[in-house]
Amino acid sequence: MSKKKVGIIGCGNISAAYMKNIPNFEHLELLACADIDLGRAKARAEEFNIPHAYSVQELLNDPNIDIVINLTIPAAHAEVCIQVLEAGKHVYVEKPLAVTREEGLRILEVARRQGLSVGSAPDTFLGGGIQTCVKLINDGWIGTPIAATAFMMGKGHEHWHPDPEFYYAKGGGPMFDMGPYYLTALVALLGPIRRVTGSTGISFPERTIKSEKKRGQKITVETPTHIAGVLDFHSGAIATLVTSFDIMGGTQLPNIEIYGSHGSLRVPDPNTFGGQVMIRKNGSDWEPIPLSHGYKENSRGLGVAAMAQALISGESEAHRANGELAYHVLEAMHGFHDAASEGKHYVMQSSCERPAPLSPDTVL
Repeated sequence: MSKKKVGIIGCGNISAAYMKNIPNFEHLELLACADIDLGRAKARAEEFNIPHAYSVQELLNDPNIDIVINLTIPAAHAEVCIQVLEAGKHVYVEKPLAVTREEGLRILEVARRQGLSVGSAPDTFLGGGIQTCVKLINDGWIGTPIAATAFMMGKGHEHWHPDPEFYYAKGGGPMFDMGPYYLTALVALLGPIRRVTGSTGISFPERTIKSEKKRGQKITVETPTHIAGVLDFHSGAIATLVTSFDIMGGTQLPNIEIYGSHGSLRVPDPNTFGGQVMIRKNGSDWEPIPLSHGYKENSRGLGVAAMAQALISGESEAHRANGELAYHVLEAMHGFHDAASEGKHYVMQSSCERPAPLSPDTVL
């Protein structure tokens, strides 16, 4: 079985899930990890039995590494992705692809020039939950999709996160934090977006940190914390998406529902790989649907595995969590904010292919 050798840059909290999962994928071999703090890289290498702990430059210089997974902070995503591509390696980056549209386009341009592939999280849409929903839609269980609703409603990260300031600075907020999961799932279910509009607000201009490390410290909010958006898809479907850090009393709204000409589909939390799928045909009650696909547990790295499969087989459609999809989502997130600021629809300048569905027996 052919394998692509993988290196990871960024050994923070999220790296553990990738390092744990990568050995379980047939097409991946984890060869090295790197961090600006070499001690942290060495600790991760020892914890997960990784052969090499490198500085960032040492990892980029290693000719044996085919794919680099970029797990740095969002502000560094573009810079590190471009360094990886210019070193002649494919890159897969945590969400979002970049902070700005200009940075995102630059990554794609460098990749095209170098003849290399770009991938990006989230890859949760490849899990058993959402892939079951994709199959139900494709098989006509709810007829033609007409509309959708999606809600990410919470009271903000200052209640639990040890360092929540970033989430309220420019480039943060609920849309850029959690929007990639919801928008990627909607594109997987309904196809590319034609235009968006929305309204944004800052309900609480100052936040007080509740977590122990910085309890009592104040945060000045610099970015919208409640974004209500509408999306028109090229397929004709219309969706409502609300992301909020301002819902202090909780909610019973579903994460995502798709409404078709013959029924409705309740989609699991797009920040998970599994979850409960529910369907309601016209005139019947909601009923659970067993998951038709695997990868129901935390499978971070699934998108990297699909990318490796595509590189090995030469079948480009197998690379589902690709840079074009990630850029389309990034543009839409900015589009909501632009539309709110300018009081009009934002017409998308990018498009992407609706990701090819996985077959139920896929093993990556």
